[in-house]
Amino acid sequence: MRTAVTIIVPTFNERENIAELIARVAAALAGRDAEILVVDDSTDDTAGEVERVSAGAGLPVRVIRRPENTGGLGGAVALGLSEAAGDVCIVMDGDLQHPPEVIPQLLSRFEQGDVDIVAASRYMGGGDSRGLGTAMRFGVSRAATWLTKAMFPRRLATSTDPMTGFFLVDRQSLDLTGLRPQGFKILLEILARSDVRIAEVPMEFSERRNGTSKASLRQGATFIAHLTRLRFGKMSLFALIGGIGAVANLAIMWVLTTMGMPYIWAAIIGAEVTIVGNFFLQERFVFGDMRPDARGVGARFAASFTFNNVEAALRIPIMALMVETWHISSVLATGLSLIVAFFARFLFHSLFVYAPRRGRSGADAASAAREPEPDTAAQRIIRAIDAEAMRPGEL
Repeated sequence: MRTAVTIIVPTFNERENIAELIARVAAALAGRDAEILVVDDSTDDTAGEVERVSAGAGLPVRVIRRPENTGGLGGAVALGLSEAAGDVCIVMDGDLQHPPEVIPQLLSRFEQGDVDIVAASRYMGGGDSRGLGTAMRFGVSRAATWLTKAMFPRRLATSTDPMTGFFLVDRQSLDLTGLRPQGFKILLEILARSDVRIAEVPMEFSERRNGTSKASLRQGATFIAHLTRLRFGKMSLFALIGGIGAVANLAIMWVLTTMGMPYIWAAIIGAEVTIVGNFFLQERFVFGDMRPDARGVGARFAASFTFNNVEAALRIPIMALMVETWHISSVLATGLSLIVAFFARFLFHSLFVYAPRRGRSGADAASAAREPEPDTAAQRIIRAIDAEAMRPGEL
C-alpha cells in the first residue's frame, strides 16, 4: 500500500539545515508519491535556500512564506495542514533534531489502518532524548510532559510524548477550523481538541548542529497559558490572570497601608496598577484569537479601562462598607469584592470589548437582512458562559 504524503516543515532561520534536510527526507521517501511543504517564518534566506535546493530534490518541494507569524510554530503547522496536497501529513522540525530516517516507520505503522496519528516518541522504549542537551532542558521537558498527561489523563493515556513535534496525522480525521494553535505544541492541541487514535514509534532525538534553539522563558509561559486554555477554557485563563492581578492588588495594598497610607487610597492605587497590567495579559493570553475582528487596541484599552474603573468605583465603597459594618480586614474585604467582580469583568470583555466590529458592506447587509433576529443580551450572556466555561478540555 502506497500513500500520498506531505511532509510539513515549519521553519524559522534554518537556512543552514535545509539542504541536508531535503536530501534526507527525499531518501526516506524514495518510491513514494510525496511532497515537502516548507512553511517559513524566517528572517534569513531560508525560503530562498528551499527554492535553490528544490531543483534537484527528486520530489516536489514547495515553500510558503507567511507575512505574519500568527500562532507561532503551531500556526505554521495549521497552515501547512490546510495547504497540503496529501491527506497523510508528517510534521517535523527543520533543525535535523527529528531524524528523517524515522519517516518510513511512521508510515508503516499508519498503514496498519487502526490509528489516525503516529507520533515519534523520545520517551518510549527505544527512544532517546539526549538531543535535548543539558540536564536542565531534559528535566523541564519531562516535567512538562508529566504535567500535560496529568491534565489530560484519558486523552493522553496512550501517549508517552504528547509534545513531540514529529508526528504523522491523517488530515481527514481533524477539524482544522477547530484548532487554535499557540506556540510550539501543535500535537498537544490536536490531541486535546480531537477524538483521534494514536500510536507511537521510538525516536532518537538528535543534537542540533546549526542555528540556535527557539526554546525560551517566553515560550514556556506561552505553553503554560496554552495548556490552561486547553484544559479549562478561556474563562479559567481569564480567572488565572485575574488571580495574579488580585494578588498584586493585595500586595500593593499591604505595602501602602504598612507605610501608613489610608486603605481607601491604597485600594485605588492597587486597582489602577492591576487594571492596566491585567489588560495587557488578557490581550496576549486570553483574547488573542478575537483581536483581529475586534476594534483597535486603543479602543479596547479605553473600554476595558473605563469599565474596570467604574466597577472599582462601585466595588471600593462596597468594600469599605464591609470593613466598617462587618469589622473585617480591608485586605479580606478587597479579596471578596474582587471575586464577585470577576464574572462581570469576563462577560463585559467577551461580549463588548472584543466583540467583532460593526459595519458591513452592502452585500453583507443584504445577507444579514435574511438572517434571524440577533440574540438578546440575556441569550448572549448565557451562551458566553456555556461556551467559555465549559470548553474545550476533557468532559
